[in-house]
Parts: sequence; structure tokens; C-alpha cells
Amino acid sequence: MAKVIGVKFKNTAKVYYFAPANEQDEYRENQGVIVETSKGVEYGTVVFGIKEIEDGNITHPLKPVLRIATEKDEQKNKKNQEKIPEAMDYAAKKIEEMGLEMKLIGCEYSFDGNKLTYYFSADNRIDFRELVKVLAANFKVRIELRQVGIRDETKILGGIAPCGRVCCCSSCMPEFSKVSIKMAKNQGLHLNPSKISGLCGRLMCCLEYENDYYAEVYKKMPKIGGTVKTPDGEGVVISNDMLKLISKVKITNADGSEVYKDFEVSKLQFKKGAPEKEKSEDEEEN
Repeated sequence: MAKVIGVKFKNTAKVYYFAPANEQDEYRENQGVIVETSKGVEYGTVVFGIKEIEDGNITHPLKPVLRIATEKDEQKNKKNQEKIPEAMDYAAKKIEEMGLEMKLIGCEYSFDGNKLTYYFSADNRIDFRELVKVLAANFKVRIELRQVGIRDETKILGGIAPCGRVCCCSSCMPEFSKVSIKMAKNQGLHLNPSKISGLCGRLMCCLEYENDYYAEVYKKMPKIGGTVKTPDGEGVVISNDMLKLISKVKITNADGSEVYKDFEVSKLQFKKGAPEKEKSEDEEEN
């Protein structure tokens, strides 16, 4: 077991573990701290105070918390944030002047203010060497341009998802997970791209949340379009309710009339085949 505190950076959902500088210090939620990272000294926000975590859940060695943020540190971080609009406007202007086919997404200053990182998206590789020189000459700091994918673009920009809530990737999801079209099939969703896609145009991340449940239930449900035996006779499955474990069945009577009835799956007789194997081409990496 190791004592750690949880810290996150720049409004991201992922929580990083750090070793407390002094176990006597009281670390409060949303409190600013200065920590040492692989990128150098950074400003972060406390998610939870000192607690013990299993060694297997930690990547050793832990980086240390250097100190609880002082008023001077808070002012420095605030100043860095206030410089971002100017940095964005200037870069956007230069990108347009140079005719570069790239979309500027955001930027951030390192805590010490010596490095300015820009994030952008583009359909092709971009030669931005001249742009870096112009930005470095203007801001007098080290410039880094980082190209990101469409999912990362949505994560940085945020937005309201089809469900009416803030996008999971920019609010509560620490890391992207694998999602596939098979997950939508398991849940009985209509495979309409506009219904199962997020703001990024890719499959919604939330399809993965309850997939384990739906994948298990899917094995117990009759196949839509398949023939089943019901207490009222033989019929064809029209739809399945995965939560209530009920199937809607169309029964054709002797006189040719059709009746639609709901039956609990436990009252149906049908051949249970092996579950479909997910095809690799169905998978889409987040």
C-alpha cells in the first residue's frame, strides 16, 4: 500500500497519483498544488486528499507533490490562463496568412511560462516549421505544435452530446475505450449513424458503459426474425426488450390473421446458438 493524493490537470477527467510532500499537510478537494511531472513542474488541482492505494494500481516511482500552491503560484497560473486568448488569436491570424490547412483547437502555457503548446487538427501532414519560428519570435518562448485526432479535438473543445449532457470525453471519462458497431447491435439500437454517433462523428463512447450486461443478455434472447414456440403457438420474433427480457412475437392464425403478443423470454422455446463473434473491422478505436 502507498499513500497518494489524486491530482488532475487543466479540466481533464483523468486522475494522476502523486506522493504527498508532507503527510501532515491537509490536501483539500479543488485545492491547487505544484507537482513534478514528466513534462516538468506543473500546476494541478486536488481531486482527493491522502489515501492508501494498492501498489498494483500505481506506477512507481511516484512523482512528488512539491508544495501546496501559494498565492504567488495561483497568480502565476491565472496569468498563464489570461494569456491564452492572445496566443490563440495571433496563431490563428498567422495560420490564415500562411495558408496552412490546419484547424487550431487550443493552446496552453507550461506553469513556468517557458513553453507554449498548440493543439490542431488537419486532414494531412502539415509543414509548420515556419509557423513555429514566427510564434517563437513573437512570444519569446519555446513553441510546440501537436496534431490531434477528431476524438481528441472533441475532448478539448467539449460540447453538448445528443443525450443533452456534456460530452463524456471532456467531462467524466479518464481515457478513451474501444467501441464497436456490435455494441449497438447488442443493445438493439437502430444502426442509424446520426443516432449512435457523437459530436465527433464516431460511435458514441457511452455504448461501452453497459455493454457487458447487454452482451450477456443478447445470448439469452431469440434472434429477431427467428421462429420461436410460444404458449399460443409458433411465431416470428419482431423485437426484443433487452431490459425487461420480453420479446414481441407475430403469430399467424389458421385463418391467416396475425396477432402480435409480448412474451417473457423464459416462456419461449427457441434454438440458442453461439453468440456472434465480433469482427475486427467492426471495432473502432477511440
